[in-house]
Amino acid sequence: MAEKSKILVLGGTGYLGKFIIEASVKEGHPTFALIRETTVSHPEKSKLIESFKSSGVTLLYGDLSDHESLVKAIKQVDVVISTLGGAQVNDQVNLIAAIKEAGNIKRFLPSEFGIDVDRHHAVEPVASFFAQKAQIRRAIEAEGIPYTYVSSNAFAGYFLPTLAQQNVTTPLSYPIFLTD
Repeated sequence: MAEKSKILVLGGTGYLGKFIIEASVKEGHPTFALIRETTVSHPEKSKLIESFKSSGVTLLYGDLSDHESLVKAIKQVDVVISTLGGAQVNDQVNLIAAIKEAGNIKRFLPSEFGIDVDRHHAVEPVASFFAQKAQIRRAIEAEGIPYTYVSSNAFAGYFLPTLAQQNVTTPLSYPIFLTD
């Protein structure tokens, strides 16, 4: 039986990360989550972090802006999965530098979950965002880091509750007109 990969998840308390961590644990991989120390005191995320601990996840404290903490965390694992949200996509440059310095990663999955940014026909403002993600891809490739890009298209569960209207926090209600 092949040895299980040690997996580090960044963005583990976010929308996708919690599911990636759950799946990794379920498959028997030693699973690590890099979290900020301030996240532990977040009212909602603290419960999620406690569930990680109880399922055997190793919590590592660090931050994308702290190169030393990134390198230290990466040296403990074989695979890095980034599930960072859109606002942090460019911060993956710091992660790439840390992976390169650590020199031990067998596979890196950057935060790519969505449209294939090298094969799209998007218009602004999303085209600029996809260009940023494409730059991250080029940086990974330039550093020679083994990678896998996961392009899964859109997640309906993310958009449906607000019908793709940004900053809306509750489902919209529209009048329904019935006719005979």
